[in-house]
Amino acid sequence: MKQSIGNKKIVVIGLGYVGLPLALLSSKKGFHTTGVDLNKQKIKLIQEKTSPFNDEEIQKELTTTSLQVSNDFAAVASADIIILCVPTPVDNHKMPDYGPVQSACESIGPYLKKGQCVILESTVNPGVCEEIVIPTIELVSKLRVGEDISVAHCPERINPGDKKWNVSNIPRVIGGFDEKSLDLAVEFYHSIIDAEIKPMASLKEAEAVKIVENSFRNINIAFVNELAKSFARLNIDVVNVINGAATKPFAFMPHYPGCGIGGHCIPVDPYYLIEYAFKNNGFKHDFLALACKTNESMHRYTADLVRDELAKKGVSIENARVAVLGLAYKKDIDDCRESPSFGIIKYLQEMGAEVVSYDPHVLSKSSVRTLEEALTGTDAVVVATDHAEFSGLSVNDLESFEIKSVIDGRNCLKKEDFLASSISYKGVGR
Repeated sequence: MKQSIGNKKIVVIGLGYVGLPLALLSSKKGFHTTGVDLNKQKIKLIQEKTSPFNDEEIQKELTTTSLQVSNDFAAVASADIIILCVPTPVDNHKMPDYGPVQSACESIGPYLKKGQCVILESTVNPGVCEEIVIPTIELVSKLRVGEDISVAHCPERINPGDKKWNVSNIPRVIGGFDEKSLDLAVEFYHSIIDAEIKPMASLKEAEAVKIVENSFRNINIAFVNELAKSFARLNIDVVNVINGAATKPFAFMPHYPGCGIGGHCIPVDPYYLIEYAFKNNGFKHDFLALACKTNESMHRYTADLVRDELAKKGVSIENARVAVLGLAYKKDIDDCRESPSFGIIKYLQEMGAEVVSYDPHVLSKSSVRTLEEALTGTDAVVVATDHAEFSGLSVNDLESFEIKSVIDGRNCLKKEDFLASSISYKGVGR
């Protein structure tokens, strides 16, 4: 006999940018939901109705939610569905680190019981569910997947800072170990999400969907970043060209260049496929690897632009003071994962520059506390993140601080105003 929605219990493991919104939505839709995270400070903040990261909607939801949170995995014992939302980073050698996923499986294992369904939302390469998740769960729990418990994969889709698309309305894909696993997961997501839920034929297919999505973005951004480098030499504004191409109503999707890509998906996910395909099948993703290399080259390219623009003003990069504005990887959020800003800072420092950094959303990692402090006595500015505070900067604002050069790493400033000013301006491909 099927339980009613109000009687089912959900446990979400990992309360970050993916897990917390999902847990809040599950609770809002009538499920008795518990969120589990090892970070005690994060648990304390959520219990105090404070978002552990900068998100207005999450903060609003926390004020009225009945969500329970804990750092005790024992909550798993009474759950019907356990959802794993832990990070899957890459290491310094760009190899996928599945330690958090395996650790989460080991932590829930002792509490698993017959009839439960475990759903992995973390982004992984094809094969991880079958090669890591299921064996670990079976080893620790002493239960058999497919006989005693169910396992499914629903790769997360979240876009921090997006006012339109969120966890409640983004379509999802789901793969299951078997038909029962798939049916349980599809039923759950249908009950909380107002969007299409597409069942996939296998766990591997569901795993592959997320990798393809973000590899597609990586490749297209690499293409326009390469165009930006080329067109800059040809004195062609690549942004105007892209906007022109975007007038075609079919077969073109605009992507824009910048000082680098960041976040937990686009710069990372292609490496899952590159590593897995070569390690398991001996297949080399040369094209995808080149795209990753091209995007990573934008850090050095941006630092080179700073050096070259300062030289036009008769200033050597050595001992010049450079302000990097923005440490988050995208506009008006506080997420610094894989942010290109840190690569830019590294190259500027290697060139001998004195680098200061400022981000109003990430003060904990900023070297100065205010925009005024960042601009005072500074020779060059790099706009690395198009936060509202930075994209609104005018020529007059920067001239008042006697800034000599501006590198617009997000092409968010008014180019025409700067070209008619005393400030040397360079955008990416502009």
